[in-house]
Amino acid sequence: MPDRRREPRTQVDLPLQVWGVDARGVRFSQDACATSISTSGALLTQLDVNLKSGDLIGVIYAGRKARFRVVWVLPSGTSQRIQAAVQRVEPDECPWPDKLVQPATITSETATAEAR
Repeated sequence: MPDRRREPRTQVDLPLQVWGVDARGVRFSQDACATSISTSGALLTQLDVNLKSGDLIGVIYAGRKARFRVVWVLPSGTSQRIQAAVQRVEPDECPWPDKLVQPATITSETATAEAR
């Protein structure tokens, strides 16, 4: 099945802080980990809270805050923890731009040199 993502993902192991209101309406704040990131989203793991699609959560990484909307939630299979795919809410900025792998770009000089 082809990958339909609009932007490249970077595989990482980023410790971060997540906060918000869980599916029962209870406020939470906890440590978690992002394992796949892009400028507009992430896969969060090691979550202990009960989230559902559409929930709005906050993330702090390296002192930078951003809000994210939960896209989907899946049990991780280990000790009652869950995984959640999240998408960044505009106009909040990406909290981990320095951790993203930039796609290779071909400059006009490179293309000219390769054509020779």
